[in-house]
Amino acid sequence: MASVSKTEFGHYPVMLHETIEGLNVKENGIYVDGTLGGGGHAEAVLTKLKDGGRYIGIDQDKDALNAAGKRLERFSDKLTLVRSNYENMKAILRELDIQAVDGVLCDLGVSSYQLDTAERGFSYKNEGPLDMRMDDRIERTAADIVNGYSEEELIRVLREYGEEKFAARIAKRIVSVRELTPITTSTQLAETVKDAIPAKFREGKGHPAKQTFQAIRIELNRELIVLENTLSDMVDILKPGGRLCIITFHSLEDRIVKNAFKKFENPCTCPPSFPVCVCGAKSKGKVITRKPIVPGEKELSENNRSASAKLRVFEKA
Repeated sequence: MASVSKTEFGHYPVMLHETIEGLNVKENGIYVDGTLGGGGHAEAVLTKLKDGGRYIGIDQDKDALNAAGKRLERFSDKLTLVRSNYENMKAILRELDIQAVDGVLCDLGVSSYQLDTAERGFSYKNEGPLDMRMDDRIERTAADIVNGYSEEELIRVLREYGEEKFAARIAKRIVSVRELTPITTSTQLAETVKDAIPAKFREGKGHPAKQTFQAIRIELNRELIVLENTLSDMVDILKPGGRLCIITFHSLEDRIVKNAFKKFENPCTCPPSFPVCVCGAKSKGKVITRKPIVPGEKELSENNRSASAKLRVFEKA
């Protein structure tokens, strides 16, 4: 795929003001962005940084890095771009000889560019190859899951990652269709899912294939596994008083972040009946957002894709 200009890579930085406020940016601080995307949040932070400040932008999508690199060119003296998954954040900082940072940001949403580019296969609305890879260096695609998983495995993925109540019907239909011909395009899969859902349930919130596409994308890119396994690392690399900001876009992600932040703040495993803590577990810091921050009316009117976004902030002790 050709490189993408910043105008092609449509990027609306979700809850920009709230996120920058949450990071509590210091002008000489070091910040890590685990999901750089089009660079909207990065640009706002870099504008605040003076000499000595540094921003490490990580993304596994080469198109995102190309677009962000052009957008942020004027900040090249303060910016380091790395093509990788944010699960490697600790190792990346080690290689850069950075011991600790002042803030970490992860915007977990799929970008508008990824959704709107048919060739990426993320959208059920556009005809394109059934791909869905965030990182095109990975060999397996969404088509491999759809055509290769057993019916039982498909049911698990759809229930676990899509919270799809018609998981069994959809999985059965996918298996039936692929026996005749492989499902290789996004619209093929969307139609297969639609046909599996009873007519009276097809109308309502969004396209009937929305949850199926979400589930397969999450499975393929290991999104929830990476998030769950990396949150502790993100807190570990923070300096005392450093902030971790996570923007989620569906309940599964938000639940993981909410529960992790709660555990980081109060890791005690002692029974409630114990008068004092004897387990020795120490708090990593405090939750800044008791309730998640959500987009305001103005942002929702300008960017309806931000509707499900939630921002949670944690501060290291």
